Amino acid sequence: MKILYSFQGTGNGHVARAQEIVPILKKYASVDTLISGHQSQLKADFGVDFQYKGVSLLYNKTGGLSYRKTFTENNFLEAVKNIQQIELSKYDLIINDYEPLTGWACALKKLPMIELSHQASMLFKETPKPDKKDLLGELVLKYYVPSKKMIGFHFENYHPQIKKPVIRHKIRNLNPEKKGFYLVYLPSFSDKNITKVLKQIPVEWKVFSKYSKLQLRENNVEIFPIDEIQYLKAFENCEGILCNAGFESPAEALFMDKKLFVIPIHNQYEQECNACALDKMGIPNSKVLKLEEIQNWINSDQHLKVDYPDDIEEILVKEVLTL
Repeated sequence: MKILYSFQGTGNGHVARAQEIVPILKKYASVDTLISGHQSQLKADFGVDFQYKGVSLLYNKTGGLSYRKTFTENNFLEAVKNIQQIELSKYDLIINDYEPLTGWACALKKLPMIELSHQASMLFKETPKPDKKDLLGELVLKYYVPSKKMIGFHFENYHPQIKKPVIRHKIRNLNPEKKGFYLVYLPSFSDKNITKVLKQIPVEWKVFSKYSKLQLRENNVEIFPIDEIQYLKAFENCEGILCNAGFESPAEALFMDKKLFVIPIHNQYEQECNACALDKMGIPNSKVLKLEEIQNWINSDQHLKVDYPDDIEEILVKEVLTL
C-alpha cells in the first residue's frame, strides 16, 4: 500500500501531529509526505518528500488575522497551478491534515482521500460554536480542504468521528512540575504588546516569540526565540500557559494539568470555536490581552482533569488503513 500524507504548514499543530502519525503509517505502508504553507515555527523531524509554499493565513501584530496580507502575500495563481500539476495517481490513499493543494486535487480528480485534522471536527453540528456564526469562517472551514471522508480531533468526543487530541510523545514523556513562572506563546501579538501588559503582573513570564532572534529581558518578562528544546523545558515546569486558541497547545496544556488561558486570533473563526469549546470546559478566554482578566486567572486555582489516551495507532489501523 502506498500512502501520501499531506499536511498544513501554517501553525505548529499540524507538524506536531505529523510527527506522531507518519512513523506509525510507515509501519504498515510505503509513505510519502507533502507539506504546504509557510507559517510554522516547528520543523518536521522526518524527511519531507514534497514542499510547496501553498496558501497560509497571515496575521498582524495586534492579535488578528490580516485579510490584506493573506490575499496579497499568497500566490493564488501558483497554488492553482500546483493543484493541476500534482501527480497523485500512484497513491492508494491520500491522508490530508488540512492541506488544500492535495485536497482540491483529489476532489477534482476523484481520488481516494480522508481528512484527518482538527478542522474536520468543525464540520460536525455537535461541535461547540459561538452563538454568533461567522459565514465567511464557516465557508473557509468547509471549502479550504473539500473532503467527503473525515475524522476530526477535538478536546472532547462530540461525535463518534471526533477523536481526542493526538498528544505527541515529546509531551507525554515530560515530568511536569510547577515552578512558579508562566509560559506565553502568542505569535499573533508583537513582543512589545505582550510585554506592555504582562510586566504589570508580578509573576515571572517566559515568552516564546517568532519575532525575536535573541534572548531578552524586561523587568519580569523574559523573551526567547523559538526553540523546541527550551520551549519543552519551560512547558514542563511552568504553572500555566497563556496562548492563542489554537488546538494543539491548549490540548497539551490540559494533558499536562497546566493552568490555561486562551486568546483567539481576531477574525479566525476556528479559534473562536476552540475558545467556545474551552469555555464550556471552564477554561477562561479573552478577545484581547486584558490585564484584569489575566490577573484574575493568575490568582485562580484552576484545575481540569482530562483523559487523552495514546490511541492514534489504533485509530489509524481500524478506521483509516482499512479504507
